[in-house]
Amino acid sequence: MSDEPQQPSGEHQPRGWAPRDPAAHGSTGASGGPGGHPGDRSGSGDGSGAAKRSKRPKRTGWRRAVPTWRMVLGAVLVVAVLLIGGFIAGYELVDIPPANASATAQSNVYLYKDGSVLARSGEVNRENVKLAQVPLTVQRAVLAAEDRDFYSERAVDLKAMARAAFNTLTGKGKQGGSTITQQYVKNYYLGQEQTLVRKAKEFFIAVKLNREESKDQIFEGYLNTSYFGRNAYGIQAAAQAYYSKDIGEITTAEGAYLASLLNAPSAYDIVVHPQNKAAALGRWNYVLDGMVKEKWLGAAERAAMKFPVPGKVKPSTGLSGQRGYIVQAVEDYLTGNDVIDEDTLATGGYRITTTLEKKKQDALVKAVDDNVMSHTSPDRKADRNVRVGGASIDPGNGRVVAMYGGVDYTKQYVNNATRRDYQVGSTFKPFVFTSAVANRSTTQDGRRITPNTIYDGTNKRMVQGPDGPTGYAPANEDDIDYGPITVSTATDKSVNAVYAQMAEDVGPGKVKQTAIDLGLPKNTPDLTAYPSNALGVATASVLDMTEAYATLANHGRHSAHVLVDRITKDGEDLELPDGGHTGQAVGREAADTTTSILRSVVESGTGTAAQAAGRPAAGKTGTAEEDKAAWFAGYTPDLTTVIAVMGQDPETGVQKPLYGALGLARINGGGAPAQTWAQYTEAVLRSTPATDFDLDLERGAEETAPPTDEETNPQNTGTPSEKTSSTPPSTPGSTPPSSPATPGSSEPATGGTDTGSPSDGTTDNGGTQNGGGDNGGPRGGENGGEGPGGGGNDGREGSAFLPGTRGTPAPRQ
Repeated sequence: MSDEPQQPSGEHQPRGWAPRDPAAHGSTGASGGPGGHPGDRSGSGDGSGAAKRSKRPKRTGWRRAVPTWRMVLGAVLVVAVLLIGGFIAGYELVDIPPANASATAQSNVYLYKDGSVLARSGEVNRENVKLAQVPLTVQRAVLAAEDRDFYSERAVDLKAMARAAFNTLTGKGKQGGSTITQQYVKNYYLGQEQTLVRKAKEFFIAVKLNREESKDQIFEGYLNTSYFGRNAYGIQAAAQAYYSKDIGEITTAEGAYLASLLNAPSAYDIVVHPQNKAAALGRWNYVLDGMVKEKWLGAAERAAMKFPVPGKVKPSTGLSGQRGYIVQAVEDYLTGNDVIDEDTLATGGYRITTTLEKKKQDALVKAVDDNVMSHTSPDRKADRNVRVGGASIDPGNGRVVAMYGGVDYTKQYVNNATRRDYQVGSTFKPFVFTSAVANRSTTQDGRRITPNTIYDGTNKRMVQGPDGPTGYAPANEDDIDYGPITVSTATDKSVNAVYAQMAEDVGPGKVKQTAIDLGLPKNTPDLTAYPSNALGVATASVLDMTEAYATLANHGRHSAHVLVDRITKDGEDLELPDGGHTGQAVGREAADTTTSILRSVVESGTGTAAQAAGRPAAGKTGTAEEDKAAWFAGYTPDLTTVIAVMGQDPETGVQKPLYGALGLARINGGGAPAQTWAQYTEAVLRSTPATDFDLDLERGAEETAPPTDEETNPQNTGTPSEKTSSTPPSTPGSTPPSSPATPGSSEPATGGTDTGSPSDGTTDNGGTQNGGGDNGGPRGGENGGEGPGGGGNDGREGSAFLPGTRGTPAPRQ
């Protein structure tokens, strides 16, 4: 039994209580009479004793930091009162305003660098329709894409807004949490700016609008004010812009595509941006699958649907000639650099000053007309496939001074200066050499790679890695055997065997990184880490290649290209990217030594037509697989320009060889492209004094001593002692059947390893599947002069290699 005093109820006194002081409570308390029992809190006593007994013990330690339930409840009540009060105040103070300027979009004005008007765009293309005129399946496609619960939800979705805010704050990208009602309010009553004030107004206007208008009225307004790309505001204008139909004639599949455009209007236009087709198809499938999920579309009907390819772009005549191409490129530049989003830009009212110089722009158009377009004839079928792209950059600051996108934006709507779907051919080879110098690379037998390094230029020579043959044996153009040859001469003649081996010596991964450092985008299609990249299978744009060559011209200092000098609205400037900022992408020796061998290409190689510019120049010719494009990339100390002639069927959009175009058996980089480059460069630099290149070359670059017997010995150059097999190895990247080996490493050798004597093998390994050079083909070489029989083909006939194990040949195209 406990020794503690007992309560009258038999319970123990609460522990931790101090015994009462008899002196403080008198004799009554001391005797344990009424009011004085130790366990009786209500006992009588004087006033001070009662106050002392009712005082709560103080909170100590960590408990002081924990709020009490009274504090929590009080805070919740205060927040609730503030929210309710704020909602009431906002509801009363925010009225539904009249339609804003975005409902009647203004024009955007595009200016040359000198302030003269280049183009105007943004003329309103809108035709309102009643909701009943829009097929029910098209309505449901829009709902499936944007807001599937529109007819059953409130005006705003607080959960979706909170989720969107959380995803944005946690780095998952900008998320949309707006209902269709909110989007309509933004489009028609407010604007596209992303501010808290605008979002607050949107919230209250949406709530009020939902009480004053029906769901059908709101949905009708949304369909008539949304932007669909191609300058089409509203779903009726979109139906005409993409399918040349009234909205009432649009099918379910077509409606699903129009609904997809609401997510990214121009990006999902697969005619303007064919490289984005996969993303557009993904969104289209998402819409249709959503309709099936909501039971708005039968699964069988959905399975039978085929993607409805939209029609050609029908731009306004105000964007004819080069204007439309420039406007498209400028808009892509602004949206791609997050200066402004597409929807906001489409509302109009912006003055955009470009970096383009009118004199140079006019000169580039004239040069293309004089050397290419004036030689086309309606009587030649091949001439209908001719396309031209061109870009010119000031290498000192990266500013684009001229651009040629095509013959006329209203006739050929894809910008040939910015598209990324044609192989660059041998214009890629200088990046391989630049990487070799920058990385101080050596051959397989340990010799430093300089312009005078001897390589084996034997046709179809197997590329050798540190571990032996790699299984990749590219053919030289016209199957020419060059034997021992210097790097400089191999550049003049664009010898594939030399540059494929050099790419392996440097390391294909290093070559790829150098190309990116010089200016090619990381996501350039087919820019892979394989020796075949040396032949130019990557599909960079003309503008990309101009930026990269400008880095070489600027002694290895790279500046991202700049296309806009200023953008304003209502007198206020928008912030632009840090234009003109340069950084050393590769060492000066690497860039300048590359320039030295590219000067030789112009002086005595495949680019001699560029001499007509009348000043020191460096450049490289190139031809895509099957003669589908011919390139010339060149520069003076003052100006870098790239010209490409491309072949494309105007009806199907399929790339076509240029055989027979312009009345020639073939078009090569040393022909029309180099001639166009020369005329343009001479015209725009005519009034400026000619300056020579100031070059800082790598050690050994100026040596001109002839090769010794030891240097040209096949064992030291990696030359096979016999011809290689015409049959690709059974395992990609393996050796010929009699000598299996591991695929070659991408790292350069550091010693004198002799890899030049693989045993056994038959003839003609590689053939046309492994690519060609730009020294002519069955009909002549790129250094073979002009006219029928002349031409080049540096990387055609299957030079592309599939991603995967090195040495895997691509199928013929």
